[in-house]
Amino acid sequence: MNKRRWIAVGIAVVLVIFSALSSTINKKEANKEELSQVNELLYGTGEPQEKVEEAGSSKDKIAKLVVEGAIINDGTSGLFSTGGYNHASFMQQLTKIKNDSDVKGILLEVNSPGGAVYETAEITRALKEIQEDRKIPIYTSMESQAASGGYYISANSDRIFAAEDTMTGSIGVIMSSMNYSGLMEKLGITDATIKSGALKDIGSTSRPQTKEDKEVLQAFVDSMYGRFVKVVATGRGMDEKKVRELADGRIYDGAQAVENGLVDAIGYPDEALAALRKDRKLEDAKVISYTDGSTNFMNTWLGSSLADLQGIKPSQEEVIANIVESIGTPQAPKAMYLYGGE
Repeated sequence: MNKRRWIAVGIAVVLVIFSALSSTINKKEANKEELSQVNELLYGTGEPQEKVEEAGSSKDKIAKLVVEGAIINDGTSGLFSTGGYNHASFMQQLTKIKNDSDVKGILLEVNSPGGAVYETAEITRALKEIQEDRKIPIYTSMESQAASGGYYISANSDRIFAAEDTMTGSIGVIMSSMNYSGLMEKLGITDATIKSGALKDIGSTSRPQTKEDKEVLQAFVDSMYGRFVKVVATGRGMDEKKVRELADGRIYDGAQAVENGLVDAIGYPDEALAALRKDRKLEDAKVISYTDGSTNFMNTWLGSSLADLQGIKPSQEEVIANIVESIGTPQAPKAMYLYGGE
């Protein structure tokens, strides 16, 4: 058949599938297993798929991992990622590496201002397990920014590289909130909250903050800060006292970070990779990365619309709700390992 005929057949097949799926969705007795198989064919598995970045002559692999953007969990999978960092997909990549005996090194590229405390700690724990259980070296390349949580996930690396102009540091914890009680008083609005204890509405925006409120919140933040300091001290082989001197929240450029022992060397991703190859005798290893496991059809208007129709793609409202839950609100602030957390 000629090219035009193939295109016509392709369109016809897509329309038939679309019609069949739409009909199936509306039937209560639909076979979920069959629908799942069709969805996998149309959209992909959602499991990370290996992609060769640089060929090698041995079976050894260097896995390139990328953390791009704020470290938060928006509740989407790799298939329905909204762009930027996707926590679920990244954690799946770490699991894949842990179970792949051919991976002999990791190049971690970080360009992040940090993010949520839980997700940051989860990444760090998984990376540490890979280092200890599989004895896989991790070389990190900090790009434009690797601050706060971005530095946290880098700290345990075997070697850290940064450009001279990389923004890093900001070691610490922030919990941002606002207080409108003064404005409410001027407007004649009174807080009428009923609570079981004096601290049940701690962090309230509608009443003045008490001394006890501040002490409790400060102790909460200080506890998390202490864990951050220990991660840095352990990862960099530094005394905790020295780390605390550096960790007052200030930022450093790459050159300053090297000077203060937070970074090992000035270098870009290609230089970090070259060092990893040389130091660990991986000159012949191939470099791989991971895709999100989606098909091209998922990225089309038709694929996106069909996923919406089936209800398997999170709505914008759900994504926003997940982000808000991850970072908190002025009424319910959350502690963050984040630079610029106002």
